[in-house]
Amino acid sequence: MISIKRVCRRLFMSILFLGALTTTFEVISGVEAKDVANWYYEDYKNVEERSKGEHNGDTFRVLGLTFKSMNSEPAVQTKISSSVEAVKQDITLEEAIDWSKYPVKKVVATGYTAGVESTGKNPNHPSYGITYSGVKVKRDLYSTVAADLDIFPLGTILFIPGYGYGVVADKGGAIKGNRLDLYYETVKDVYNNWGKKQLDVYVVQMGDGTLTEEQLKRLNEEESMQVFREKYIKSKTKS
Repeated sequence: MISIKRVCRRLFMSILFLGALTTTFEVISGVEAKDVANWYYEDYKNVEERSKGEHNGDTFRVLGLTFKSMNSEPAVQTKISSSVEAVKQDITLEEAIDWSKYPVKKVVATGYTAGVESTGKNPNHPSYGITYSGVKVKRDLYSTVAADLDIFPLGTILFIPGYGYGVVADKGGAIKGNRLDLYYETVKDVYNNWGKKQLDVYVVQMGDGTLTEEQLKRLNEEESMQVFREKYIKSKTKS
């Protein structure tokens, strides 16, 4: 009986001592005992989470950071000009542009020259090679063509498949209604490259009734279109 009382008394004294020690610690440090317990618990939980992450969580965490990094990187784009693409793919004007967006007109197209066979004028004539608009005839990326000016006013830009761009610069006694006369430099070119065709042409821009040498020059010097002009020059040289 005496030994039991002694044990109880010692246990009670130990509890009092621990209580006093805890109180002293809190007074000196300003930290409560429950905060210390929470720290140990949080530390234990973090260790446990890291242990789990070694098998699955870290994989998704790394992937998430990777995607975030990828999204934050500036996009690197390879810019290829339309002219470079045209050279690489050897595409034609017909293939390079979506012509379905433009109004279509069905016409009968023939070819003509500046010579006596088409105009009745010889090279020594003062107005030889001069169109009704006042500009000189030209076979280029944008070539001069003749039309009925009631249908296609001067300055109208057409795309003619198999010929290229035509700018209405002239008229003719036989060019009435839905007819066009396409300029070529020689009679041989007319017969070899065109002849007479019925086809659909695309109205790129309706003219205002005027056309100047400066306007025609600007069209033919358009930088983004030069690759097609080069193809035309090469093909003309071969012929």
